Amino acid sequence: MLDVNWIIRNTPHLWELLQQHILLSFVPVIVGLALAVPLGLVCVRWGWMYPVALASSSAFFAIPSLALFVFVLPFTGLTPMTAILPLTLYTVALLLRNVVDGIRSTDESVRQAAAGMGYGRMRRLIAVELPIATPLILGGLRVAAVANISMVSVVSVIGLSSLGDLFIDGTQRFFATPILVGIVLTAGLAAATDLCLVGLQRGLTPWSRARKTQ
Repeated sequence: MLDVNWIIRNTPHLWELLQQHILLSFVPVIVGLALAVPLGLVCVRWGWMYPVALASSSAFFAIPSLALFVFVLPFTGLTPMTAILPLTLYTVALLLRNVVDGIRSTDESVRQAAAGMGYGRMRRLIAVELPIATPLILGGLRVAAVANISMVSVVSVIGLSSLGDLFIDGTQRFFATPILVGIVLTAGLAAATDLCLVGLQRGLTPWSRARKTQ
């Protein structure tokens, strides 16, 4: 049964855990995106690198998150970097395919038309290819963000604070309220993040909405 009084008494602590969870979830997404886009562009430019990078990222993503947190712990200590570093690499692994597929989805006739208008390679990339790739990249970013929000709960096992603390606390005391609150906050954060990214995608790709209304 849900203990409302417990929730009221622990509201400041719950807010602190939520803030820490947001930090550990979102920083890897931002840094991972900043790394995945140039890496994807390099893989498009030198195609022989893509199978190697893709195989490496897929193999890395198969490693359990807890194992990576434990592996990094001796080097970073109980600091946010213990979670941020592995989750950033997970984000890059998730986004790489989307970035490459998005850039490659630009029709060759569009590239030729841009070149005919005097666009150099860099200008064509920024003004034509990246905007066309945006829906695929943001689609991958949505998956990465929600996955990170889920995986951050695991860092509580090694001593870092997150909403996962609530699951551990509730389990150790056979007390359902912290577990239920942790589930609601984690799911709510994931849903809110996904909705924000959907809104961002709609804002960055107005032509897709115009196409749907025709």
